[in-house]
Amino acid sequence: MSMLKAYCKDFWRYRFLLQNLIGRDFKLKYRRSVLGVLWSVLNPLLMNVVMVAVFSSILDMRGAGIENFSVYLIIGQLLFSFFSEATSSCMSSMLAAAPLIKKVYIPKYIFPLEKAGFALVNCLFSFIALIIVMIFTGAPLHPTAILAVYPLLTLFVFSLGIGLILAAATVFFRDIMHLWGVFITALMYFSAIFYDPFTMGGSGGAILQRFIGYNPMYWYITAFRAAVLDGELLSWNMIWVCGLCAILALAAGLFVFRKEQDKFVLHI
Repeated sequence: MSMLKAYCKDFWRYRFLLQNLIGRDFKLKYRRSVLGVLWSVLNPLLMNVVMVAVFSSILDMRGAGIENFSVYLIIGQLLFSFFSEATSSCMSSMLAAAPLIKKVYIPKYIFPLEKAGFALVNCLFSFIALIIVMIFTGAPLHPTAILAVYPLLTLFVFSLGIGLILAAATVFFRDIMHLWGVFITALMYFSAIFYDPFTMGGSGGAILQRFIGYNPMYWYITAFRAAVLDGELLSWNMIWVCGLCAILALAAGLFVFRKEQDKFVLHI
């Protein structure tokens, strides 16, 4: 509890620095882009068009029991892209902040937190693409859509926890950056982004369903879809799995990061 109070106190003290760092990254990302922040909307839209064309025609996903496949797909895209961007940027945050860390005292967890916050800002802008797809496909806007805030915020906490572990580990083992890229690609195929695992029959389908059930990303994406696409209340399983995974990931991340942070200066 005392550790949590210390982190909250530091967070409040350095809140303006956090805002400035997020603003700086935002400006740097779109500084030389002609479209600027519009690219955060166009990129998921264009990717959605391509993936819908591929999976709808070649794999006939519309006939596989997935209603409004375009919205189903883009929700999975956006949430998984947020997780991928947040964890990957957190992973390299300490290496990028090395010159600053060696000169002035700043709580080191501020840098992974800033990267996760920046990824969340990008994700919020990308939700404009989701709204456009829903309008274009005639998908109804359900009152339960407000409940999607819960899986999004718990996914942010989960991503931050994983990012803290990766940030600490990458300081000592640079190869993790390459291995994480391979892992995140494999994870994407087991997160039910462009298919519904419960429409797959046979023994292989049953094994896949059970395996995917252990993937936290599947629960975050499914909970978001339930609130936005299906107009349903979040089930108790969705609530406690999303919340528990977020709490455990953050606790593990803070523990590992706090334990190793004093050694960072010697390795970066």
